[in-house]
Amino acid sequence: MFANFTELKDSLSASAAKTLVVASAHDKHTLEAVYEAVQSLPMKYILVGDKAKILEISRELGVTPAEGDIVDAADDAACACKAIDLIREGRGNVLMKGLIETGTLLKAALDKENGIRGTGTMSHLAVLEVPGYHKLVAVTDGGMIPHPTLEQKADIARNAIGFFQKLGVQKPQVAALAAAEAVSEKMPETQAAAELQAMCGRGELGECVVEGPLSFDISVSKESAAIKKHPSKITGEVDILLVPGVATGNILCKGLLYWGGAKMAGCVLGAKVPIVLVSRGATAEEKLLSITLCLKAG
Repeated sequence: MFANFTELKDSLSASAAKTLVVASAHDKHTLEAVYEAVQSLPMKYILVGDKAKILEISRELGVTPAEGDIVDAADDAACACKAIDLIREGRGNVLMKGLIETGTLLKAALDKENGIRGTGTMSHLAVLEVPGYHKLVAVTDGGMIPHPTLEQKADIARNAIGFFQKLGVQKPQVAALAAAEAVSEKMPETQAAAELQAMCGRGELGECVVEGPLSFDISVSKESAAIKKHPSKITGEVDILLVPGVATGNILCKGLLYWGGAKMAGCVLGAKVPIVLVSRGATAEEKLLSITLCLKAG
C-alpha cells in the first residue's frame, strides 16, 4: 500500500488519461480543483452545468475550456441526469459532485432504469494519510448509512476491499471496529463484527483478512495488542477500519483531521464508477486528493 498521497499521485504518472465527469461544475472551488488536477494528473474532464457560468468562472481562473468539454444543463436535476448519461455511455471513468445537493446526484445515480448503481449497497470511503502510521488507511462507512444492517456492512466491506485491490493491495486487512474485543449481546456491533470475520473465513467477502471485533488501539498498535495479549494477526498493519455506523466514522475522520494532522480523500463506492463526493466545506487539497484517489481506482 502507498505510504502517503504523494506516492499515490506519483503512481499515476505513467497511466493512461482518464476522464472526470463533473455534475454542476459551475462552482469556483470545484473548477479550481479540476483545473489544478488536470495540470498534474493524467486526466481529461467534461463539465456539466450552466455553460455561461462555467465560462465566466473559468475566465476568472485564467482557463479556456474547449467547447467539447462543456455540456450545458439548466438545473441540478438536468446536471445529474446528463452527467450520469455520460458515465453510462462510457465517456467518463469517474463522477464528481460539484455545486449540487448530494441527494439529487445520488438519486440519479441510483435510478433503476437510467442510473449507474452496482449490485449492492453504496457506501462512503475515506482514505487518510495519518502522521505516525506507515501507510494510507481507510475508514468506512462514515458518510452514507447511519445504522447499517449486517448485510449492508458486508457490502460496505466488499466495496472497500475491491477498491483497495484496485489500488494494488491484493489482500486488504480489515478491522471491524468496536469498543471491546469480547462479543456481547449488550453491544450488537461486536456481534456483527464477529459475524463479518466468520463471513471472511467462508470466503464471502472476497480476498481479504477481516478481524473483529477489534478496538481501535489494537487495530493500529502492535504495542497495544502485546500489552493486552491479543492474538491479532493484523494489528498495526490494518488497511481498512470498518466502523459500526456513520457517527463513529464521521467522528473518527474529523478527529484525525482536526486534532491528528491527517489528510483525507473521500469517495462513494458501489456504483459503476467511483464518485468524488466531498463536503462543500472541504479544502481545495481534499478535493484534489479525492480526484487523485478516484482516478487511480476508476
